[in-house]
Amino acid sequence: MPRKPIDLTRTLESFDELWSPRIVATVNDHDVRVAKVEGEHLWHAHDDTDEFFCVLDGELSIALRDGAGERTVVLPRGSVFVVPRGVEHKPSSKHGASILLFERTGTLSVGTRHEDVPEHVDATTGHALP
Repeated sequence: MPRKPIDLTRTLESFDELWSPRIVATVNDHDVRVAKVEGEHLWHAHDDTDEFFCVLDGELSIALRDGAGERTVVLPRGSVFVVPRGVEHKPSSKHGASILLFERTGTLSVGTRHEDVPEHVDATTGHALP
């Protein structure tokens, strides 16, 4: 059965929660998710899967900790970045951003290893669209 196209702009307009991804599509065994973000997420790692980020609007920073030390990548609108599995990272956005994520279905938004989850972060495997 053919599906209808999904308007990402309308989807992002349909919710206000920050750090609370919505599943917009599934590709094989991966979810395509969108989220609104502002402020800081938390340090976490996904031990078994990479995490793909695409900035739809705004700017996203991702602090990274790995064998080479700590660094931050800055992603302006239209940029993509993949955090390799096992790398600790902490996304943040000073002025807010809309992002698209590509992750294995069932992947928790706070990873398999993480610090305490603050109230403003939704620890979820993604929310379905209505």
